[in-house]
Amino acid sequence: MDWFPSPARYDTASFRRCGRSGLDLPPISLGLWHNFGDTDVFATGRAVIRRAFDRGVTHFDLANNYGTPYGSAERNFGEILKRDFRAHRDELVISTKAGWDMWPGPYGNGGSRKYVLSSLDQSLGRMGLDYVDIFYSHRPTPDVPLEETVGALVHAHRQGKALYVGISSYDADSTLQAAALLRQAGVPLLVHQPVYSLLNRAIERDLFAALEQVGAGCVVFSPLAQGLLTDKYLDGVPAESRAARSRYLDPEVLTPALLDAIRGLDGLARARGQSLAQMAIAWTLRDARVTSAIVGARTVPQLDETLDAVRNTAFSEAELARIEQILSVL
Repeated sequence: MDWFPSPARYDTASFRRCGRSGLDLPPISLGLWHNFGDTDVFATGRAVIRRAFDRGVTHFDLANNYGTPYGSAERNFGEILKRDFRAHRDELVISTKAGWDMWPGPYGNGGSRKYVLSSLDQSLGRMGLDYVDIFYSHRPTPDVPLEETVGALVHAHRQGKALYVGISSYDADSTLQAAALLRQAGVPLLVHQPVYSLLNRAIERDLFAALEQVGAGCVVFSPLAQGLLTDKYLDGVPAESRAARSRYLDPEVLTPALLDAIRGLDGLARARGQSLAQMAIAWTLRDARVTSAIVGARTVPQLDETLDAVRNTAFSEAELARIEQILSVL
C-alpha cells in the first residue's frame, strides 16, 4: 500500500537556524543509532520514520557503524527512503559520520583521508544517495593530523558528496582549529555534535563559546543520558533496560545519589506537566545556542511523547534553580 505524508506536516512545525548558516533544523531530530539495525523490526523503524516526518521532523542522523551489524541502520534507512521518500528527498536533511570502527584492518577507523572518504562512499551506497546533507568527522583522532581529517571533509564537500560538513565530540580547542582549517579552504564549519544533558554539561565550560566564535550550530546527542533521564530507572534497573544489557551504560553509575536526583527531577517535570524525558529534552533546548537535540525512538508512541517536549521549553528562574539544587549532590 502506498504511503503519503501528512499535508499538514509543517503547519505547526518549528525550526531553528544552524549557527550563522542558512540551514534550518527541527528542534528535535531523529537519530538512528539504536532501533534501526537488522536485529530490530524493520516495519517498526519504518513507522517511526514516517511518523517523525508527518510531525515536521526533517533531520535524520546516522553514522557508518549505526545498527547491528554495522552499516545496517544506513541500509535500512536507504530502503525506507526508496519506498517512501523518493519524492521528498529535498525536504530531508540526512547526516552521517565516519570516525569510529567500521571494518577490520588499519583503514577501517580513525581520521585518515583513506578511511573517511572510503567510509562516505560506502555510506552513500548503503543509503542509495548521491550526497548527504551533513557529513561529520565522528571523533577527533589524536594520531592523525587534524589537517588530514579536515582535508578529507573539504574534499567530500568539493565533490558534492556532502553539502555541509561538521565535527562531533571535539573539544573547544580542536573545534577552533578545525574551523580555521576549513575556513582557509573556503568551507564553513556548519555544526558540532557533542553530548549534552542534565547529567553531562561539559560543553557549557568552553565549547558553546567556541561555537559562537566560529558561527557553528550545535546539535546535541544523548539528551536523555542513555535513558537515565526517563522514568525507566525510578524504581531501579529493569532487566530489559540499556543499563542491564548495553555496553554503553554501566549499571554501576546508578548510585543511590543519582537515583535520588533522577526522582527529584521527575517530580519537577510532573509539576511542569511533562514527563521526565520531555523536561530533559526541553532543558537542552532552553539555550538558543542549541540548534537541535537528537533523540531515538523504539516505537511510534515513544516518538510522539518525545516530540511533545517542544510544547514547553520555557523554564522559570525558580525551576532552573531547583534543577541546580537537585543536581548539586552529584
